[in-house]
Amino acid sequence: MTVTSRPPRTRTVPWTGARDRSRDGLRNRFETHLLTHYGPAWQAAQRSRWLHRRLNSKLTDLAVLKAPPRPDPLSTKAPYTSWDSLTDRSWVGRHLPPVAEPPRGLPAPEKVAELFRREGEGRSCTRSSALLPAFAQWFTDGFLRGHAATGDPRRTDSPHTLDMCQLYGDREEVTACLRTFEGGRLKSRVIDGAEFPPALCEGGRIKDEFRAIRPVRFDEVPAEFVDTLFACGGERAHAHIGPMALTVLFLREHNRVAGVLAAAHPDWDDERVFQTTRNTLIVTMIRVMLEEYINHITPYHFGFVLDPVRTDRGVWHRENRATIEFSLVYRWHSLIPSTYTIAGRPVPLARTIANGQLVVERGLGPLFEDLSRQPAGLSGLFNTDELLLPIEERSVAVGRELRLASYNDYRAHYGFPRVTDARQISGDPRVQEALLDLYGDLDAIDLYVGLFAEEPEPGAIFGRLLERVISVDAFSEALNNPLLAPRLFGPATFSAEGLEIVRGTRGFSDLVHRNMPEDRGRYVVTLGRSAADSRAAAR
Repeated sequence: MTVTSRPPRTRTVPWTGARDRSRDGLRNRFETHLLTHYGPAWQAAQRSRWLHRRLNSKLTDLAVLKAPPRPDPLSTKAPYTSWDSLTDRSWVGRHLPPVAEPPRGLPAPEKVAELFRREGEGRSCTRSSALLPAFAQWFTDGFLRGHAATGDPRRTDSPHTLDMCQLYGDREEVTACLRTFEGGRLKSRVIDGAEFPPALCEGGRIKDEFRAIRPVRFDEVPAEFVDTLFACGGERAHAHIGPMALTVLFLREHNRVAGVLAAAHPDWDDERVFQTTRNTLIVTMIRVMLEEYINHITPYHFGFVLDPVRTDRGVWHRENRATIEFSLVYRWHSLIPSTYTIAGRPVPLARTIANGQLVVERGLGPLFEDLSRQPAGLSGLFNTDELLLPIEERSVAVGRELRLASYNDYRAHYGFPRVTDARQISGDPRVQEALLDLYGDLDAIDLYVGLFAEEPEPGAIFGRLLERVISVDAFSEALNNPLLAPRLFGPATFSAEGLEIVRGTRGFSDLVHRNMPEDRGRYVVTLGRSAADSRAAAR
C-alpha cells in the first residue's frame, strides 16, 4: 500500500470540538456508558459480597476477552506458528502477524517523534499524580524487557510473569548476592535511622559482591551519581527517583515481613523464611496493582478486587507471554513531568535519573507525598519531554522493524471499527492536522502513534484502544500468576501471617506507613489527585 496525499475533509457529523465517537461501535459505547454511569447502583451492588464477586469475575472476563484468548499463535520468531514460536519464550509474543509489506513513503521515525515533543512544561493530568507513571514503570520493568545482551527487539529475557525481579533479580546468582542468608532478609544499610538498599558501587565501580548485577546503560550514568546507585535486582532500577523509591519501599517491606515470619516460626530456616516472604510480597504487589492501580486507570464505578477462586475459571487462563504490543502500550513518557517538585524546590528530570542520594536525603514518606501532590503529565501527543524523545523515536522504529500492523488494523483486532476520519481519533484540530500532514492516509498511521493520539473518554486517562490493550493483557498477566491458583492461595504458601498481610494491604499508603521507621508522620500517598489539586490544575 502506498501512502496517498491528504484526502478531502468532508464533515460527516456536526462539529462539536470533541472527538467523534460514531466509529466506537454500538456495543462498546453501551458498555462504556453502563460502567461510567449509575454510580449509586454500582455502589449498592458492591455492598453485597456475593454479587461483588460475581460481577468481578464477569467484568474481568469481559475485559480480557476483548481479544482472542491465549495462547497467541505467533511470536517474533517467524510469521507462522511453530512449536518453537509457542514454547521458546526468548522470542517476544505478538497479537497480529507481521504485515507482508509495510506502506511505502512512511515518515521517518525521527520525524514521527516530533509529534510527541513537549512545549514548555507541558500539559498536566487533572486526575493522576506523578506516582502513577513511577509505579507503572517500576512494575512493568519486571516483565516488559528487551534482550540486554543483543539489543534485538525480537528477543527478550522477560520472565513473562510478575515475579518482582525488580527487587530479587532474574537469576539465582543475582538473588544470592542480594541476600544476607540470615532470617530470610535482603541486604540493606541504615542511614539516619532509615533502611535503604546497599550501595551498588564504590569509587565509581560496581562492588565485587554485586558483580552479578548488570544495570542497563550503566556507562551512561553521570559520574557524580554512580556511587549513589542502589544494589537491587532490577536492571532498570536506577531509571529515576520514582522507581528507586519503590525499590526502597519493597525492600523495607520484605525485611519487615521476614521478621514477622521468622518470629512466628522459629523452627524455619533462612531459606524457608526468604521464599515464603517472597511469595507474600509478590501477591501483595499484585493486589495493590489490581485494587489501586487498575481501578485508578479505569474510569468505571466498579472496583475490581483480587479474587483468585472466581477468576481462575476463565478460558484465558493460560501461561503468560509478554507481547510487543503490550510493551509499546506502556511507554507512558508523556506522563513523566519535565520538572519534579521535591521538598518545595524544582528538580529537572535529568537530575532525578540515577540519583539515589535524592531519595536518601528526602526520605521515603516525604518523597512519596511529593510525587502524590504533583500532577502527572497528560497522556497524548505533544507532551513528551525532550530528554525522552529518543525513546519515542526508537519505539516507532521498533514497530517498523517488527512490521507491526497499523493502528487501524489493531482497532479492528480489539473490537473497534476502523476510523475513517481524523476527528474520530481526536477532537483536537492540531492532532488532526498533524496526523493528516504526516501520514496522509489514516490506514498508514503507526500503532504507537495512534495509541497516544486517541482522545480519552471524559473521566478517562487514556484513549480507548490503549485502555483496551491494557485490560486484555494486564488482567491476564496478573491473574495468571501461579501463586494465585486456588490450590496455592492459602497459608501453606504464604503462612497464616503472610496471608493476613496480603489480605490487609489495600494500597500504597498501607505499605508506606508501616515502613517509615525514620518518620512516624502521616503522608498523602495516592495515584490520584485531590479535588483541590485537580481544580487548581484545570485553572
